[in-house]
Amino acid sequence: MTTAPPNPVFQSMRRRLALWYAIVTAILLIVFATGFYLYVQTTLIDRIDDTIDHVAEVIERSLIRSNLIDLESDFGSNFSANAQAIDADHIDIDWFSPSGKILWTTNANTESLQPREKGILQPVYRTVHLSEVEPLRQMTEPIVINGKLLGYLRISHPWFEVTKPVKQLFLDLAIGTTLMVFVVLLCGWWLAGIAMEPVRESYQRLKQFTADASHELRNPIAVIQTNVQVALADPNPDPEFQRSQMETIERITRRLGRLIDDLLFLARHDGGITNQKRESCNLSQILREVGEEQQTIAHQKQITLEVPDQESKLVVSGDRDRLGRLFTNLISNAIAYTPTGGKVQIISESSTSHNQIQVQIKDTGIGIPEAELSQIFERFYRYQPQKSSKSSAKSINPMTSGSGLGLAIAKAIAESHQGQINVESKVGQGTTFTVVLSN
Repeated sequence: MTTAPPNPVFQSMRRRLALWYAIVTAILLIVFATGFYLYVQTTLIDRIDDTIDHVAEVIERSLIRSNLIDLESDFGSNFSANAQAIDADHIDIDWFSPSGKILWTTNANTESLQPREKGILQPVYRTVHLSEVEPLRQMTEPIVINGKLLGYLRISHPWFEVTKPVKQLFLDLAIGTTLMVFVVLLCGWWLAGIAMEPVRESYQRLKQFTADASHELRNPIAVIQTNVQVALADPNPDPEFQRSQMETIERITRRLGRLIDDLLFLARHDGGITNQKRESCNLSQILREVGEEQQTIAHQKQITLEVPDQESKLVVSGDRDRLGRLFTNLISNAIAYTPTGGKVQIISESSTSHNQIQVQIKDTGIGIPEAELSQIFERFYRYQPQKSSKSSAKSINPMTSGSGLGLAIAKAIAESHQGQINVESKVGQGTTFTVVLSN
C-alpha cells in the first residue's frame, strides 16, 4: 500500500512551527541562563567581599586592642603569627602610611597607593589586573583611631575564585542551552506534526468533500444543460416533447435543491449552527408517522415493515422535524438495501435506569462487511454490493443511487440531540441501526 507524498504546504507550516518553538525556547533559555550567570557571579563576588570585610574587621579590632605606637616596626611582628593562616586562604595584606608609603606587605607584587586612593574616607573595592599575575579583588580602607589617621589597610583576594567557576558555568550553560534548543527543535517538529494532524485531516476531508460534491453536482447540471440544448435546437418544437423536457429539468432541479439543502445542513452542523427547536416530542408518534410514510415503498418491494405499538408513548426533548428526518433516512435506507420478501423492524424501548430511549431499525438485507462499517457515515459514501452477490444486488431498490448523505445527516441529527448511532451488520443476514437518545 503506497502512501501519498506529504503536502508541501503542511510541511512548510510544520517547519515554521518547529522553528518558532526553537526560537522562543532559545530566547527564554538565554534570558534564564544570563540571569543565572549574573546571579552566580554576583554571589561569588559578594562572598569574596564578605571575606575581605571579615579580615579587615579582625585586623582593625586587633589594632585598637594593641594600642600600637610604632606602626612601622610593630605591625609585622603583631600579625606574623597569623601570616601562615592568611597565606593559606590566598589573602594578602598591605599596610601603608598616611602618605601612601608601603610599610608592611605579604604580597611581593604590591603597588603603592594611587593618588586617588589617598584621603579616602570609606572602604573602596576594585578589581585590579596586574601584569603576568592573576587578577585580584582589593579593598582599601583608612584606619582611624581616636580621630587620628594611622594609615591605610589594603586586603587582596585572588580573583580566580570568581573567574574559574564563572568560566566553567558559562561553558556549561552554553553547552546546555545549545543541547536544549536542539532537543526542543526535535520535540517542536514532533509536536508540530501532532498539532497539524487535525488540520491535515480536515483538509483531506474538505478536499474529498469538494471532489464528491463536484461529482454529484456535475451530472445533474450536465443533464439540465443537455435537455435545454435539445429543446432549443428543435426547429419545430413539439409541445409534448417540450413539456417532457421541462418536467425532467424540474425533477433534476428539485434533486439539486435537496442536495444543496443537505450540504447546507451538514455545513451548519460542522460550524455548530444548529438552529433547532427544543420541545417535548412524542417519539412513538414520530416513528409511527415515518413508518406509515414508508409503507408504500415497502409494499411495492413486498417488504414487511413492522412499526411500534400504537399504545406506547416515548417522550424526548428535541426538534420534531429533524427527528423525523433522522428515522426517515434510516428506515428508507433499510428498505432500499433489503431484497424483495425481506423484513424491516422498528423497535423502541425506554431505559429508566439510564434515562434513555433506544430505537432499533433492523432489516434482513444484504448486510455490510465489517471493513465497510467505519465508512458508512462518511459523506457521499455509498456501499456497493460485491459483484459476487448478483442475486441480492438485483433485488435491491434502484433508488439506492442517492447522494450518499442520508446516514451522515442522520448521525449529525443524533449528535445535535446529544445522542448516538451504532450499527451492527452481517453480510447476507442484515443490518441493525441503534439510535440512543436522552429522554
